[in-house]
Amino acid sequence: MSDNNAVGKAKGFIGEFQKFLMRGNVLDMAVGVVIGSAFGGIVTSLVNDLLMPVISLIAGGLDFSNWFLSLDGSKYATLAAAQEAGAATLNYGVFLTKVINFVIVAFCIFLVIKAFNALEERIKPKKEEPEAPKTKICPFCKMEVPIDAVKCGHCASDLPEEA
Repeated sequence: MSDNNAVGKAKGFIGEFQKFLMRGNVLDMAVGVVIGSAFGGIVTSLVNDLLMPVISLIAGGLDFSNWFLSLDGSKYATLAAAQEAGAATLNYGVFLTKVINFVIVAFCIFLVIKAFNALEERIKPKKEEPEAPKTKICPFCKMEVPIDAVKCGHCASDLPEEA
């Protein structure tokens, strides 16, 4: 009997997992991760191939990727030379490039979300003001009568004036 119980629990667990996977949130998240990964590649290329060369030119030809500190005290012409020699290095230029990359990705995501929200506002139907009631309930017979009625058409009672 314990074997049947274990099988029932396994089916229940697997069933719950399948139900979890089929919810819209998980699928939306999976699509978002894939698109985000592709978007990240585009922005990385934008930073490395277009922006960093311009920033380097403005900064007097400096190459951020070769800004590093050798921890062994030796001087190396480039980061690649230091790494080839096996020296431990603090690569603050690479870090700076990644920080700039992050800021640009965050800004691009902000622009995409801002544009999406603006588009959604244009498409979303405007909320209409609730329509003023046209009828009211007679307090004596509980039947519906026109809002401006002074006498109930059902029980002939005089209706109290609205405040």
